[in-house]
Amino acid sequence: MSTSTPARVHALFISDLHLQESHPHTADAFFRFLGEHAAHADQLYLLGDIFEYWAGDDDLDAPFHARVINALRALSDTGVALFWMAGNRDFLVGQGFAEAAGLALLSEPHVATIGGQRIALVHGDAECTLDINYMEFRAMVRDKAWQDQFLAMPLAQRKAIIAGLREGSREAHTTKSDEIMDVTPGAIEVLFEATGADVLIHGHTHRPALHLHGERRRYVLPDWELDAQPPRGGWIAIDELGAVTRHAWDGSLS
Repeated sequence: MSTSTPARVHALFISDLHLQESHPHTADAFFRFLGEHAAHADQLYLLGDIFEYWAGDDDLDAPFHARVINALRALSDTGVALFWMAGNRDFLVGQGFAEAAGLALLSEPHVATIGGQRIALVHGDAECTLDINYMEFRAMVRDKAWQDQFLAMPLAQRKAIIAGLREGSREAHTTKSDEIMDVTPGAIEVLFEATGADVLIHGHTHRPALHLHGERRRYVLPDWELDAQPPRGGWIAIDELGAVTRHAWDGSLS
């Protein structure tokens, strides 16, 4: 019996997988996504927080990290173009990682013409402008001098600091309102105006949806979590004609 070849799409977009060794089902779903879906696309955009955290490119050889890197490299070697944008968890990914994984690093906002549409891409955390404490923290850790000083520390020390920051972040989230942790309308309007985009795609908020801003569209990517019930995750696809579809983690339309 013959099987049909999956229709090739132009670009796929994912974010917020928070990959970590302690969540094997989420990692396995990601690897299946690469082989069963991304392999049939021209481009794959990874829009931040692919890892739960990234302490620096001197951690490339850790077994779990190497497995992710090798899977991305294998996909890149088939001719799929891979693009990576920093999230709030993995902003320390650098050129060493990019070269090992066979992908290109993007700054944000990044604007691309895909399927005949002008599309702006961001992770989404920079648009959560009501979260004043986080915005101050973000400005600090994205500063090159801060990063140089941090990366000069031993890897084990960096991981210990990150573990403390993650715990503090979890505690802070319990006291923040939904409004504070979401993107603000004003920041989105500024982004649309600055980029001249017709479509905006981002993650970060873990609130997958399609929002209309007049004639402009904003797509929010889902986070991935398949080590809990009910499982969640998914991606966005754009074909060569510009049609946008949203998919759940199992490939079904969502």
